[in-house]
Amino acid sequence: MTPKSHKTGIFGGTFNPIHYGHLMIAENACEQFELEQVIFLPTGHAPHKEFMGEDMSRHRCRMVELAIADNAQFTVSYREAESASVNYTYETLRQFNEEFPDTQFYFILGADSLFDFSMWRRPDLICREAVILAAVRDDLDEKRVDEQIVSLTNRFGGEIHRLNTPAFNVASRDIRDRINAGQTIRYLTPDSVRKYIGNNHLYSHADPAKV
Repeated sequence: MTPKSHKTGIFGGTFNPIHYGHLMIAENACEQFELEQVIFLPTGHAPHKEFMGEDMSRHRCRMVELAIADNAQFTVSYREAESASVNYTYETLRQFNEEFPDTQFYFILGADSLFDFSMWRRPDLICREAVILAAVRDDLDEKRVDEQIVSLTNRFGGEIHRLNTPAFNVASRDIRDRINAGQTIRYLTPDSVRKYIGNNHLYSHADPAKV
């Protein structure tokens, strides 16, 4: 097999909204695995989640754009968010490989998803199309994660690695809940994203100045 000359991460997620935890994961992936870039891939019609609508897809993509604007290694792909059909990860990865045959892709997922991975559509093909990076926060049981990595590798083949990241115990749901409760989200997401949420009254009709 001809060695591939480029290394690119693909980071899929709803990013509803994107926050510093996501950005730290992408940054650590670049550092630990010497990736040239990370492509943020906002979901569209995901098979396991209710579609949030085209307007919300545009908002989620725009927030990703704002969050990554100051990092030349980060970019965004709209292929799933703009798709009218249900998107499966193995199909998306196959498309990337067909378009960029000289690139080795690294698919980034959260450690929690690692324990659901066997229930995804065609995990064997996902492992064939990309190296899997499982983002593990400092507060998670690394031994348990490593055991799951060995189990999945034995079952599906391919390469799965642990991606160590600083603990950031805030999820997108927590940010939405804070907005609904009238609480600030300052320092949880970039100011450009926070202001966009307020100006567009996302997740709440609260005063933009208080978001």
